[in-house]
Amino acid sequence: MFHHHTTRAARSHLWPATLILCLLPVSILAQTPAAAPAVLDRVVAVVNNHAILSSDVDEEIRLAVLDSGATGGGALTPRRALDQLISRALIQQQIRAEDALATQPPHEQVEARIADIRRETPACVRQNCASEAGWKAFLAAHDLTEKQVENYITLRLEILSFIELRFRQGIRITAEEISNYYNYTLLPQYAPGEPIPALDRVSSRIQEILLQHQVNVLFDGWLKNLRKQGDIEILDPSLEAPPAQHGAAYTGKEASQ
Repeated sequence: MFHHHTTRAARSHLWPATLILCLLPVSILAQTPAAAPAVLDRVVAVVNNHAILSSDVDEEIRLAVLDSGATGGGALTPRRALDQLISRALIQQQIRAEDALATQPPHEQVEARIADIRRETPACVRQNCASEAGWKAFLAAHDLTEKQVENYITLRLEILSFIELRFRQGIRITAEEISNYYNYTLLPQYAPGEPIPALDRVSSRIQEILLQHQVNVLFDGWLKNLRKQGDIEILDPSLEAPPAQHGAAYTGKEASQ
């Protein structure tokens, strides 16, 4: 016969498990009447005890519409999106371990970068994002919010500042490289008749993109070492990138803002 009575000692062993259940995020599981729990979200990777959710991957893919061709062509796949999220989490943790305040971008800089995106990113130009109505329609069409975009840009600028302070020394981007990217990568994204930003208006952003392409090489060994140390665990095998692809710490995509 099962007895409901428990001693104080027994209860002391039971309460941690109860507490853990209470602390589980309600966004992970939703109990439907007369049915098994429905999974609303799930952890797909863990980076130094930081969980990356399936919804984070989905959001990363939606936010890719703000890019200006820095993905190297083609849609952002879930596997590539997760690898970018892992890389970003590692860099964020490095920033926090050093001096986060030194890389925090001012709000005015974030607003200015978003304004540039609205005026100049090809996908935004086609939907007239420069106007408030066009911007709201664009966000709705891609299931994004202004806050998500603001957070996205803030983090990119924070990481760029970190790279500027610590890793850029010795890297030089020439005017010829900027011109080639403008002519052969950016311009082909605009349809005939669409307004095209002048080179001098976008040269700084192109420089950022090219800078990150080179920074990727510097980060590669660092990320590989972190993976070897067991800091990263991918829980969804379908999102595991081939070993040769690991190590792209900070893609040009993330600098395209």
